Amino acid sequence: MQLARLASFVHKWLALLVGVQIVFWVVSGFFFTLFPIEQIRSEHLVRQPQVANAIDAAAIGNLGLIRDAQNRAPIKLTLEQRTNGAVAIAEFADGGPVLFDAETLRPLSPLDRDAAVRIAREHVTLTSDATSATLVSSESAEYRGPLPAWRVQFAEGGLSIYVAANTGAVTARRSDLWRLYDSLWALHIMDWRDHENFNHPLIIAVTAITLLSVIAGIVLIPYRIRFRKLRPRVGESRS
Repeated sequence: MQLARLASFVHKWLALLVGVQIVFWVVSGFFFTLFPIEQIRSEHLVRQPQVANAIDAAAIGNLGLIRDAQNRAPIKLTLEQRTNGAVAIAEFADGGPVLFDAETLRPLSPLDRDAAVRIAREHVTLTSDATSATLVSSESAEYRGPLPAWRVQFAEGGLSIYVAANTGAVTARRSDLWRLYDSLWALHIMDWRDHENFNHPLIIAVTAITLLSVIAGIVLIPYRIRFRKLRPRVGESRS
C-alpha cells in the first residue's frame, strides 16, 4: 500500500496547490466553447463591402511626384480604391506611412477626428452614432496595432473601432465580449500582463504539476475500487 499512500499524498497536495488555476482553465475553456470566434471579433457587425469601382487611371495624378516632408521619394507605393475615391499609401525610408489622395496627391494623413469617425461608422452596420473618439499613441493589452490610431467608441456592446491615423485602415474591433474573452484568455494562459505568451515557465510548471496530480489520481483508481469492494456493508461481518 506504499504506492497508494504516495499517490494519495501527491494527488491531494498537488491538486490543492494548482486547484484554483484548474478552475480557471475549466471556466475559461467552457466560455470559449459558448461563442464562435467570429462573434468575439465582431465580424457579424462588419458592413459587407460594396463592389469597388475600377480605379480610373485618367483620374490618377502623377504618383511619381509624391514626396515626404524632406522631399524624398517613397520606397513603396500602394494604390487602393476606397469609398471616397482612390488613395495612395506611401512608405518612406523612415517614419510611418502617409496617405495621399491619388487624384490631387494631397496628403490625407494624419487623419483628423471627423475622418476617423466617418471611416469607423462606414465600417460597421450599427445604427447609432459614435459616442467618442480618442487618439491612441501607445500600445495596451487591448490594442497593439499601428500607431497612432483613433479609438472610435460606440455604445452598442461597448464596441471600439480602431482606425490607423496614418493609413485610414480599420485595424481592430474590440467589444465588451472581446474584453471578457481576453481577460479569461489571460487567466487561461497565465499571462496577466501581455495576454499573449502561452509557453512561459510558470504555465509550464503549473501544467506539469497538474499532470502529476492527474497521474497520481489515476494510480489511485484500482486501490479505491478494491477498497470499496473489500469494505463490509453495514450489518455484515468479515467472518
